[in-house]
Amino acid sequence: MKNQRPNCTAIEALARGVLCAVLLLAGGAAWAGQVVGVVAHLSGPLMDRKADGTVKVLAVKSEVESGDTLVTEKNTYAQIRFIDNGEITLRPGTTFKIDNFAYQADKPEGDSAAFSLLKGGLRSITGLLGKRNKEKFSLKTPTATIGIRGTTFIAQWVEAPVGAPAPPSLQAATAPTLPVPGLAPGLHVAVLEGMIVVTNAGGAQNFPAGQFGFVPSLTQPAIVVPRNPGLQFAPPPTFTGNSGGPLASEGAAAQRDKVDCIVR
Repeated sequence: MKNQRPNCTAIEALARGVLCAVLLLAGGAAWAGQVVGVVAHLSGPLMDRKADGTVKVLAVKSEVESGDTLVTEKNTYAQIRFIDNGEITLRPGTTFKIDNFAYQADKPEGDSAAFSLLKGGLRSITGLLGKRNKEKFSLKTPTATIGIRGTTFIAQWVEAPVGAPAPPSLQAATAPTLPVPGLAPGLHVAVLEGMIVVTNAGGAQNFPAGQFGFVPSLTQPAIVVPRNPGLQFAPPPTFTGNSGGPLASEGAAAQRDKVDCIVR
């Protein structure tokens, strides 16, 4: 009988450990399954890979959750409206992950908007979260992380073709013009309103409204590009959004270099 209590204690400890593990898993599942927005507009197939690996085909008014990875087909534009009224519109051929999004109107201390652009491009329009806690917004890309200062911006990641030479050097990237209509491999940005800060191992660079930028690699800093290198973003006219500010203006060149971006 003397040995029964130690055995019971060991069993109780094991049970507590199992219970803690179950609660942790449940908590993680609850976070991953939190609804954070809906599909507001859609022009073609949109795939949604859930945190548990399952895949769904989304339609207009479908819900999206933290942990989702959204994939647009080659002819698909998709606009996601988040619960803070922010919008992200994905261009065709894009892979975009909602790493973590949290917003409650009465709890600004809990704000979080962390995204990853894995492939393709998007337009982001800041919502209430970004206006009150701009430092809580981040968009990771293969060469840099984008932060906001109350913003409407376009970002596009261009992959190097298989077997292509290494990305262009910083010297080449700062040349007066970049290949048109093709875009050089790397991250391209255009700011329509507000300001963004682009950061990587090479440093941080601010881009105000009207500027274009380029980041050729993880180790090279973002640079200001004097004209539109051929960046285009033209969702269907039925897509709606907040009005963006002017693009880079250089007299007559402004009309020639204007981003083809429908913003209504």
